[in-house]
Amino acid sequence: MSPDLSNKLILVTGAGKGIGYALCKFLVNCGANVIALARDAEQLSKLKGECSNIKTINVDLRNWDATRECLSKVPPLDGLVNNAGVAIIKPFEELTKEDFDSTFDVNIKAVFNVTQALSPKLKDNASIVMVSSLAASRSFQGHSVYSATKAAIDSLTQSLALELGPRNIRVNSVNPTVVLTDMGRENWSDPKKSGPLLNHIPLRRFCEVNEVTDAISYLLSSNSSFINGHHLNLEGGYSVS
Repeated sequence: MSPDLSNKLILVTGAGKGIGYALCKFLVNCGANVIALARDAEQLSKLKGECSNIKTINVDLRNWDATRECLSKVPPLDGLVNNAGVAIIKPFEELTKEDFDSTFDVNIKAVFNVTQALSPKLKDNASIVMVSSLAASRSFQGHSVYSATKAAIDSLTQSLALELGPRNIRVNSVNPTVVLTDMGRENWSDPKKSGPLLNHIPLRRFCEVNEVTDAISYLLSSNSSFINGHHLNLEGGYSVS
């Protein structure tokens, strides 16, 4: 059953593809009013073509000042989903300064900027959901920089839960393993690559996109009204294997 998000205004970053794109459409189906933010204007136009009542913001989150300027026009919010992220997966020795800067600029610096800019606009009972990763707490080959940013996201989640809690604003994260977006399916289609990871997941499969959007919408809704500062692992039992 979909949670009731009727007339809630929710802003989603990274809405141009994958989880963010699917989430925006799902939230509309749950009755929410959605502001979709992405740097790809073409994808935002496509999203609006599928859900005409969605409002869009076209900005590159790596641009601190331009992001602040766009967000200054946003009305009071009931929810914020920090979904935008990049994943540069390479052996540690091959990662460059540019890889490091790009990953940190989007995955944590932009999240800090967006959340700080929108904090004054969050209503009583608002909910913030961070899209993190199991890589925040588990090690995976080639994920050193990516994992560091997601660990930072989990830490920020807990800090904001403490600081914003007195305003009756909740902050939580969802932490999936591989999610079968189009890119996820392509990247993990080779059994030689996916097999070792799947062998550590008791359910023997990866996470579907709808399972992430269900979890996010739950944390946005009043159904999770006393959940604050938690990391919801979406990993099929990986952590107990």
